[in-house]
Amino acid sequence: MIERIYIKNHLSFEQAELKFDKGLSVFTGVSGAGKSILMDAIKALFGLSESEARLIEGDVKFDFDMSEFGIENLEINSFKMVREKSVRYFINSEFISKKNLIKISNEHIKYLSLRNSDEFDNGNLLNLLDEISSKNSQNHIKNLKNLKECFLKFSRVKNELLKIKNEEMKLEELKEFAKFEISKIENINPKIGEFEELMSLKKRLSKIDKINQAWQKAEIVFQKESAVIEALRVSEIDSTFFEDTMNDLRAKKESLNMDDLENIDMEKTLDRIEALSGLQRRYGGIEEALKVLENKKIELANYENIEFTKHELEKEFISLEKDLKFISNLVSLERKKSKKILENSLNLYLKDLYMSDLKIIFLEKNIDELGSDEINFEVSNTNLKNLSSGEFNRLRLAFIASTLDIKGSANGVIILDEIDANLSGKEAMSIANVIVKISKFYQIFAISHLPQLSSRANSHFLVSKNGGFSNVKKLNEDEKIIELARMISGEKISQEALNFAKKLKNG
Repeated sequence: MIERIYIKNHLSFEQAELKFDKGLSVFTGVSGAGKSILMDAIKALFGLSESEARLIEGDVKFDFDMSEFGIENLEINSFKMVREKSVRYFINSEFISKKNLIKISNEHIKYLSLRNSDEFDNGNLLNLLDEISSKNSQNHIKNLKNLKECFLKFSRVKNELLKIKNEEMKLEELKEFAKFEISKIENINPKIGEFEELMSLKKRLSKIDKINQAWQKAEIVFQKESAVIEALRVSEIDSTFFEDTMNDLRAKKESLNMDDLENIDMEKTLDRIEALSGLQRRYGGIEEALKVLENKKIELANYENIEFTKHELEKEFISLEKDLKFISNLVSLERKKSKKILENSLNLYLKDLYMSDLKIIFLEKNIDELGSDEINFEVSNTNLKNLSSGEFNRLRLAFIASTLDIKGSANGVIILDEIDANLSGKEAMSIANVIVKISKFYQIFAISHLPQLSSRANSHFLVSKNGGFSNVKKLNEDEKIIELARMISGEKISQEALNFAKKLKNG
């Protein structure tokens, strides 16, 4: 429910603050007073229209689901539109894009424009028939659940089959590529840690010449060993320390294993390093290359088994398609049983609205999660798109009223677009009666051109213009009578108009 709207600096409105009650709120006034401007501002606050206002604020009491946008729902949610260099929107002081604002608002606030036909969306119509059918048959509830589950399985298998058929067209290419990858890695046959070992060996091999030259120069140490021992003996110095040092040096030299390096094929080693390096560059490492090898073998096996998989999926597809048609037919049969109930409900309201002979026509479409039914309407053998604006709006009201009768509950705000324009008195009164019924469930905002609807309003706002500026005022009971009389007779209010206005108001 919208509890308050505040508008500032909007064309002829310098400032306006309105507080609303439940039920029907109408806006009346002479032509050019600013009724449409005011209504556009209300719609603009929720992203449903454009407005030149510098500031619009609104308080809405409703439990919105705004968690995905990071906005906390409050007991009273504050909506705000600010126009400076650009238009910005806020909910509870949090910035929100217009697209997301509309998504949030649509949960509670519905704008019925002149040719808005959301009520007649196939999903809405089927949902209404399902409501009726479910009250008469517990099996229908079960069948609806089975229909959705079966369609999900059917869609999964269908998509998998489609994927296989697309793969079949390039299967040979995929198989050859997988074989190439497998062959490339298997021919090299890499081992984890091998690359690091070979790089260490390469480093040693690159030093072998320098090491040999250095030890050749150092060979004189061993040639002079005996002379040094003799000199120590003659000098009566214990030569043990020297002999131990020389033995240790000899052991260090022998530990170099230079003879083993002499037997290594340098070219073969470099080729192996290059091959492993290529794998590292291509796959990011030897471990990664081995994982790719394993995956490609699995992939190749799947390609080899694709005919078997395809055959199994085709069998499952045929079985699911059969089940889906069977369940869809059960659902459709129950809906067709409920067709007359919905037709009668709609025609009851249409009769009061001076229309009649509505027929619900079942057409067949490709099965989806809602089944194979597509619903069309004909009113007096006329398609929806060929109805006049007045007829279309009356049908729409009949549909909303029938929905309330069937579901028994509703909650939200409906903004009507010139709902009683260009109607006769009796047509206007019939529309007023239906709107009053709907307003017991919905909060309704409407610009009213005729006294019939205005007389039934819970809140009546008069929009007037004085000195170039527009004002809006909530009328008390006496003021409502005067405004209704003006709508009946014009600016010069007659006693007859006043009497008729009182009769309408009290009637």
